[in-house]
Amino acid sequence: MHTNHETRHEPWNAGRIVGAKPPLKPKHIWALRTRLQIANRVRDLAMFNLAIDSKLGGCDLVTLKVGDVFSGSGIRARSVVVQHKTGQPVPFEITEPTKDALAAWLVIRRAKGSDWLWPSRSHNGGHVTTRQYGRLVDQWGSLIGLNPADYGTHSL
Repeated sequence: MHTNHETRHEPWNAGRIVGAKPPLKPKHIWALRTRLQIANRVRDLAMFNLAIDSKLGGCDLVTLKVGDVFSGSGIRARSVVVQHKTGQPVPFEITEPTKDALAAWLVIRRAKGSDWLWPSRSHNGGHVTTRQYGRLVDQWGSLIGLNPADYGTHSL
């Protein structure tokens, strides 16, 4: 026997911001840098600064190799990464604060040029996933009182 009941399901995105999320404001960027420095979150500061400098999407940022930002003489002033989504090269400059943060991270990281810049802590030989990167961005925003639902990885 078949009944004609109509069930209503809540949309998965009910109450969420749909579409592009706003970019971080300069005051948010400086506040985050300060909080990450104070908390001695060396990797997170390097990742955050490089995300701001490069404007790379999460899938491109997490798959960077040490050699993309470091040469035998130190942290590069500029780099070029081929974007996964478009296949186009994306050139970017690496600012002094980012160079300092990357240098501090690479002292801890102790890696070769072919190693992942952001290794996974849970998958041996892998890199941080884009999902983990998204969780980090949420955590960073929470550090300065931002609602994670209002900002995302593209806000960087």
